[in-house]
Amino acid sequence: MLLTAREQEYLLHAIVGAHGIAARSDFFLWSQGPLQALLPHAILVCAQLGSDGTVLRSEAWHSAVLGHAELMEINDPCHGTVARLARAWRAAGQRALAVDQDLVHGNMTAGGGSLFALLAMPAADAAGQAYLLELLLPYLQLHWLALPESRHPALAGAARAASPRELEVLRWVSMGKSNEEVGQILGISGWTVKSHLQRIYKLLGVSNRTQAVTRGMALQLIRR
Repeated sequence: MLLTAREQEYLLHAIVGAHGIAARSDFFLWSQGPLQALLPHAILVCAQLGSDGTVLRSEAWHSAVLGHAELMEINDPCHGTVARLARAWRAAGQRALAVDQDLVHGNMTAGGGSLFALLAMPAADAAGQAYLLELLLPYLQLHWLALPESRHPALAGAARAASPRELEVLRWVSMGKSNEEVGQILGISGWTVKSHLQRIYKLLGVSNRTQAVTRGMALQLIRR
């Protein structure tokens, strides 16, 4: 696909600017400057994916003031905008994809991956926007994943909300123990173990033990 002279200029500016990213503030300024000039958008969402494509963590970069409810709607790992776009992207064969006014692309390997979504973009050539995002994908992935993690409040809060016993249950589950085996180790019933797990699922925003272990490791709730 041929780029216009303006697109070539803005793309070069974005690539050169990306090399100067060394801190979260640099990434923010880059996303609101060179990236915004090339691909205008309201919100940039960056997400880390597990090996099964589930969202482990995500964060939104934006200049507008967003409330807690709006951020939850975007970042919820199971039902939020990022989860919906991740599912659509995988269903489309993991190619750059325009969904309504949103544009999404990422990268997956056997061990997991990353996803980047530009939300609320103005109407334009969707194919051209997708091509530009594909060209910038390596820079987004390299620099965002290298930044110190800023956990989404709903997930970071899980570390504080989970009880010591619940974290102990999660640790034994991560070692492959069944509910009954965990119960025998801790001196509680298998039903009580199941009850602890149900609360852990709710805290972490997951629906099964595999996802709970994966997210628990990402949040450093599990220590062996």
